[in-house]
Amino acid sequence: MVDYFALLDEPRRPWLHAEPLKEKFLTLSASVHPDRVHNLSEAERAAAQERYTELNAAYQRLREPKERLHHLLELERGAMPKDIQRIPSELMDLSLEIGQACREADGLLTEKTKASSPMILVKLFQRSQDFTEKLQALRRRVVTLNERLNEELKQIDAAWQSGHESRATLLPRLEELYRLFSYFTRWDAQIQERVVRLSF
Repeated sequence: MVDYFALLDEPRRPWLHAEPLKEKFLTLSASVHPDRVHNLSEAERAAAQERYTELNAAYQRLREPKERLHHLLELERGAMPKDIQRIPSELMDLSLEIGQACREADGLLTEKTKASSPMILVKLFQRSQDFTEKLQALRRRVVTLNERLNEELKQIDAAWQSGHESRATLLPRLEELYRLFSYFTRWDAQIQERVVRLSF
């Protein structure tokens, strides 16, 4: 198993700051970027491409909390986190609300594709605008919950770094956070997709 933290010369930890990580990736990958190695031999270009691909994969995996936690848990436990699809009870209402809003948006989008009358299209445009506002309000709730998770992740990272708590005791909560980030990422993508489609 590739240790992406080691590839980017980062400590294995739950929280990484996005900008320094990006700068490190750009610095490490600059000399092997395909635009810079075109004058090298075919073997050297292939080696540079392989190195660039590895660094890019590491950066993509570590830049977002969900993917970083997945990788960290995999490294620390020697196995991938269990994929449990049970939504926590405190998020069930929000999950149902998002699901209902997405179904309603899909219905409205179907109406828009079938409409041919300019008058009906004008009415559907206004409904789309109103519904977009409803979706954006849901998205703000998801983003707020995601921000809270990031704050908790920073606190866990401080405990992880300080050594006051054993890493083994922190791993179960990190796995829970991984799942929560998964839900929020999926919900955010579902909402954004409908918002984009409603705008056309």
